[in-house]
Amino acid sequence: MTTRFKGIDDLDVTGKRVLVRADLNVPMKDGQVTDDTRIRAIVPTIEALLQKGGRVIVLSHFDRPKGKVVPEMSLKPLAAPLAAALGQPVAFAADSIGPVAETAAAALKNGDVLLLENVRFHAGEEQNDPAFAAALAKSGDVFVSDAFSCAHRAHASTEGLAHLLPSAAGVTMKAELVALEGALGKPVRPVVAVVGGAKVSSKLDVLTHLVEKVDHLIIGGGMANTFLAAQGIKVGKSLCEHDLADTARDILARAKAANCTVHLPTDVVVAKEFKAGAAARVVAVGDVADDDMILDVGPASVAALGDVLKSAKTLIWNGPMGAFEIEPFDKGTVALAQAAAKLSRAGSLLTVAGGGDTVAALNHAGAAQDFSHISTAGGAFLEWMEGKDLPGVTVLEQ
Repeated sequence: MTTRFKGIDDLDVTGKRVLVRADLNVPMKDGQVTDDTRIRAIVPTIEALLQKGGRVIVLSHFDRPKGKVVPEMSLKPLAAPLAAALGQPVAFAADSIGPVAETAAAALKNGDVLLLENVRFHAGEEQNDPAFAAALAKSGDVFVSDAFSCAHRAHASTEGLAHLLPSAAGVTMKAELVALEGALGKPVRPVVAVVGGAKVSSKLDVLTHLVEKVDHLIIGGGMANTFLAAQGIKVGKSLCEHDLADTARDILARAKAANCTVHLPTDVVVAKEFKAGAAARVVAVGDVADDDMILDVGPASVAALGDVLKSAKTLIWNGPMGAFEIEPFDKGTVALAQAAAKLSRAGSLLTVAGGGDTVAALNHAGAAQDFSHISTAGGAFLEWMEGKDLPGVTVLEQ
């Protein structure tokens, strides 16, 4: 993957205005950033460009203003948190194109940083309008994309700009692409995928793609119930998409044909109601009562899945194994995540994970810091797992 994509080291940026596409769509409350993960993610790229004598101009969207100026969706409140993360001033321009942006960009000196207003205040951004992309390009000499989380969208600032200026992947984007290539592009086998979460319907394309690509597929969460029910196993009043029984059987058949072993729970944690501290018990999958809800994978299953991980070289993880948000239904996810983290720490397993629930679950387990790579992208990570081309990545290929 490293040869397919130019990085910052392949660009001459001295004295040049570098347009950097970041993803600063961060959660905020009462004008304050509540999670600065995405702000911190852009820092290595900006610092690398500044060290090379560049003048950095940051582009981003925020929320969904739908092509209109919505004052509460302005990026202005993010200039201060970005400046704090960088340890230097960040100027702000009240538009992303036109005289306001161009004048501010022209005033920059080497080592300066400028944040432009929300690109989605213009309808041309989401339409990938060539005229809007050209207007953005007027403020820069070079383009660096460092927003993998937006790479599944063909927008002017994620895809259109790369056709108009010398382009490269930023530090975080390049690390992401290298990790993903190592996990599914040219992986070291055996490869295991853990796919959890509530619904099969939201991960159909992922499952269909993965059975052709991996050696072992571990299915957890509410999704596992649908697969169990499709095989005639009673799941009580658990979350289950009974209407997808045929689809589940089709995926199992595809897996068998592709020599991919599918792992479903053999024991589960059940309760009569879904609430914190509910009376829970472990039962074999064939012993779920009509008024039981399956809320987690059982300890025997976790032990068996841990053995699967021990025999593997590469792991891709998306989605929790159970209702991890509420104790005691977090035990299965926590135990399996910690088993993966231990193998990752020992250097015997390449571990790549992504998706919002996944990151929250791995953080809850205290395992995230030991994974080889954690993607902050939601939709883009899922589309990559589905085997789709991401426009914002494809355009960067040399």
